[in-house]
Amino acid sequence: MHRVAITGTGIYTPDEVISNAELVASYNEYAHRQNALHAEAIAAGEREPLPMSSEEFIVKASGIERRHVVNKYGILDPGIMHPVLPERAEEELSIMAEIAVRAADEAMRRAGLTAGDIDCVICAASNHERAYPAIAIEVQQALGIAGFAFDMNVACSSATFGIQLAADMIRCGSARAVLMVNPEITSGHQEWRDRDCHFIFGDVCTAVVLQRLDEVQAGNAYEVLSTRCVTEFSNNIRNNNGFLRRTREGHMVDRRDMQFHQEGRKVFKQVVPIVVDLIQGHLAAEGLAADDLTRLWLHQANKNMNDLIGQRVLGREPTREEQPNVLQEYANTSSAGSIIAFSTYSDDLPAGSLGIICSFGAGYSAGSVIVRKR
Repeated sequence: MHRVAITGTGIYTPDEVISNAELVASYNEYAHRQNALHAEAIAAGEREPLPMSSEEFIVKASGIERRHVVNKYGILDPGIMHPVLPERAEEELSIMAEIAVRAADEAMRRAGLTAGDIDCVICAASNHERAYPAIAIEVQQALGIAGFAFDMNVACSSATFGIQLAADMIRCGSARAVLMVNPEITSGHQEWRDRDCHFIFGDVCTAVVLQRLDEVQAGNAYEVLSTRCVTEFSNNIRNNNGFLRRTREGHMVDRRDMQFHQEGRKVFKQVVPIVVDLIQGHLAAEGLAADDLTRLWLHQANKNMNDLIGQRVLGREPTREEQPNVLQEYANTSSAGSIIAFSTYSDDLPAGSLGIICSFGAGYSAGSVIVRKR
């Protein structure tokens, strides 16, 4: 069995940024228009008025201050309230593949590898812009990589599940080096017209290169010591859009359940113990204690949730250095969030440092990866 290391990471960040102030102004204008349009029904008690949003509400609920997006004007236009992207011909590189290539180039450069060194490409993301052909195969072709490629989706846990799969392939010898990409255009499944979630998501793409430890060239590498994944079915985070939509009467109209929707309080209450149990059980199985960890790179969905997870795992309040957050800048970028945190806050640790990458979300699903700095 071969030992495995993460040797390169990459991040593609869209140029366009939406602040909380801009988002609140756009949503509140939309809410005012809808409430005026339905004023009679609201007065008669037949319809609830849309509530207003505020910057204070967003920061208190999530810790998010801004987000990057691939298209800003469509989201902020109260008459549109979703990104507007030009259609691309089938012969053109798709937008998901395009941003994946950008992140992959950086990850391979940092790993000291070329396309010829990669055996497999995994596109692990919470949404894919089409059913087939696989985005991963398109990325493979664009980069000139031989071997094989495939897509996978475990919602916000896609990256850690992808790391486990890549590590298993390398350990057993079916690949020497694997490129995993996480193109997350979450603005497309976000419901920007819903006060309770209109601030949650942002767009980004991350990439990770994993390879055999005995072939590592990069100076900043982390050995993957162990991985663990868990799933438990729940409807509390759901998106009903899919290829069977047109087969059901009334499903082609603008329906709320065809975008991201969740029972936020239930998710918080139920997911936190799942994640804490996963991390604690994973550490115990490897003969490790929480005090052995130098850093936790958690899924970047909600600061309050991360704070509570850190407290329960460490038995105390984690410091910013021990548990860095990037969601204030990026918002929830689904599977990419923990990888942004790892990529941004991993170079500074000394050799021998132990850390854990952990992501969690819809499914429910959660994955953890214990790593050690070389």
